[in-house]
This record gives sequence, structure tokens and C-alpha cells, in this order.
Amino acid sequence: MIRGVLLDVDGTLVDSNDAHARAIVEALEACGLQASFDKVRSLIGMGSDKLLEAAAGLKEDDPRAEQVGDRKKEIFQERYLPGLRPFPHTRELLQRLRERGLPLVAASSANEEELGKLLRIAEAEDLIEAATSASEVEESKPEPDIIEAALRKIGLPPGEVLLLGDTPYDIEAARKAGVGTVALRCGGWSDEDLAGAVAIYQDPADLLARFDESPFAS
Repeated sequence: MIRGVLLDVDGTLVDSNDAHARAIVEALEACGLQASFDKVRSLIGMGSDKLLEAAAGLKEDDPRAEQVGDRKKEIFQERYLPGLRPFPHTRELLQRLRERGLPLVAASSANEEELGKLLRIAEAEDLIEAATSASEVEESKPEPDIIEAALRKIGLPPGEVLLLGDTPYDIEAARKAGVGTVALRCGGWSDEDLAGAVAIYQDPADLLARFDESPFAS
């Protein structure tokens, strides 16, 4: 029986994955480095430390990695964050989950400051019990640290919780923590990419429309 829900935010509740990828490409260029949009976009959902190494060969201890990370944060918050919107019916889906009696805890790779702003955009602040960000853990997705920290906050065993996410990295992180994932395609991945999920829906509106037959209703 499912008794709680962990929530990814970027690409799941808020339509922000393309914006993150553009901000990273622009930040790399500003620091004299190159990576294609398509390459970066395929890595969105990873923690920024792992993403920069995979996209541009920047290891976490490389001084340029911190420089790129700081510039990306500035670009994202100044150029892209103000224009972001939640996916249609996101708040209604979260309300339906709460009506089902399921506590909600955010489990995001965003830093704490950014996560707060994203939750406001999603109109989710008053509906979640707690939030776990990349600022609180040692290792980012696809390692399980964020999921494990969120499990501690929700106070339930892994087998009684599902993650709502949108990337293969969400699925991998949750699997390592013993948690199943309900995946949404709206983050930009195909069913093949999301093959490890227990169920796949198009977006929050699709999941809401089919809620009574979903794993969350079991």
C-alpha cells in the first residue's frame, strides 16, 4: 500500500528542463567552454556536478566547475526563471494526492534557494510536508542520497512510497533507494528511456485524469 509520495520538481511539476539546459550551455560559453544543447539536455536531471563532468569534462574539483555553476545560477534565475510555468493541472494533481491522504515531500536536485522559487511557481508550497534539495546531501542524482534524505523526512519505508519524476536519473536514484517511480514524459524522455518506471503518464494532467487506476490509488 502506498502511503506517501516523493516529488521531483524540474520537468515534473514545472516546465523547466529546456531552460536549465540553455542556461548551462550559456554558462559554459561564458567561461570559454563548449557543449551542445542536445548533449546537455540529455543530462538534465543529474546533479550539476555530474552533469558538468559528463557534458564538458569538468570534474567537481576543477575551479572552472564552480565558476560555471555560479554563472549558470545567475543566468537561470535572471533570464529563465521568471518565465517558467507549471505543467497544466499540477496543483490539482497534488491536491488529489493529498485528498488521498498521501503526504508529499519534494526530492529535487535543485539547490535550496532555487527549489523554493520552483515550488512557488508550481503553487505547491502549501501542499508539501517538507523538501529535500541538493544542498543537503553529499551525492546528487542518479545517486540515491536525495531520495534517502526525503525518505527520512517522510518517515516511511521505501516500499510504501513512490517517486513522481521525469528522468532516467530519477528512476535510477529511486531504485537504488528501494523506491518505485511513476514517470512523466513531459520532461522530454521517451518510454524507452523511462523503462524502469512502474507506470508512465504524459504529464500531470494525464495522471490526474487516470488517477483512480494509477499506482497512487492502490
